[in-house]
Amino acid sequence: MFVYADNAATTRVSDKAVAAMLPYFTEQYGNPSSAYPFGQKASQALVRSREAIAQALHCQPREVTFTSGGSEADNQALRSAAFWGSAHGKTHIISTAIEHHAILHTLRALAAEGFRVTLLQPDGQGRIRLESVATALRPDTCLVSIMAANNETGVLQPIEAIGALCQEKGILFHTDAVQYTGHLPLSLKDMPIDLLSASAHKFHGPKGTGFLYSRIMPGFELQSLIEGGAQERGKRAGTENVAGIVGMAEALTEALDNLEGKVSHVSQARDLLQHKLQNLEGVTIHGERANRLPGHLNVAFAGVSAESLLPILGMNGICVSSGSACASGSPDPSHVLLAMGISPAEAKSSLRFSLGEDITLEQVNYIYEEVTKAVKRLRGMHHKSNE
Repeated sequence: MFVYADNAATTRVSDKAVAAMLPYFTEQYGNPSSAYPFGQKASQALVRSREAIAQALHCQPREVTFTSGGSEADNQALRSAAFWGSAHGKTHIISTAIEHHAILHTLRALAAEGFRVTLLQPDGQGRIRLESVATALRPDTCLVSIMAANNETGVLQPIEAIGALCQEKGILFHTDAVQYTGHLPLSLKDMPIDLLSASAHKFHGPKGTGFLYSRIMPGFELQSLIEGGAQERGKRAGTENVAGIVGMAEALTEALDNLEGKVSHVSQARDLLQHKLQNLEGVTIHGERANRLPGHLNVAFAGVSAESLLPILGMNGICVSSGSACASGSPDPSHVLLAMGISPAEAKSSLRFSLGEDITLEQVNYIYEEVTKAVKRLRGMHHKSNE
């Protein structure tokens, strides 16, 4: 049996998204910047896609800037906010120790340029407390950037309360919503969010496509990371990935259709898998008491390394990971789990299951059975080697 349970790394492109994309590879392949009608058909596809995304997220089309994905959107958001802050004499940025490396590495670069960065620590469940944000605020704080949902544990952060606090203080608030978008309801007109990053391949769209939401604010403008042409209102040079953008808009619209039913199904499957795995001795669920994304489950198996467990499961058709896909292959334990106070040994014994809407009861049972066999086998080998 084949079970894909690594949807936090990437998702299968939906059939509807593929069908929507195909004409822009072979039939309507014009450059959207061309003035003739053939090119303008591609331009119109961009307009429709921007409108569809804006409608799905309840914002204005001109607040949506297309990017190559979440990492680029994160970079542009942070650098734009830092530029704005510097112009206003504010050079302090608050974020967290559990952010994606697209955030952490950009903050490291900004720190080298003279910005002061405060990284908040989560509690043992992976939650960032509103009180810790409030305590860290300073008169020179220009930006708070806190992810909506963690990519490794699935733990949700109180972004609405944090955004409201920032709004009250006149501080920009950015959230990396790469894991959140398309999986839980999101209405930007009702939320105090200034900047938001998203990536298509996390909600059944194509890889290499994403967007940055930037609320219209007097005196604030996005700064270009890529210079050249005047695409994206002069904020991102380069011929647009028309097919990818069309597919992203279609995928997001589809993801939000019957969202309540999808959330219910995936949550029930995740809870069932969690309950079954807890029958095993020496199992810890990271973030168990926190609100989490519907399909995320991060589990530690005492006495077993994820490095040994992953290939066994893979040979039996089960696709899971030991953490962020961006850190795949790294010998270091997860920075997210370490920040939660988890020991390096336990972090290295942890697997991330991220279930999709197509998960079945039969597949959940199969995961449990194969994980149980693999864990017992590896523990037995470890016991014999110590005799």
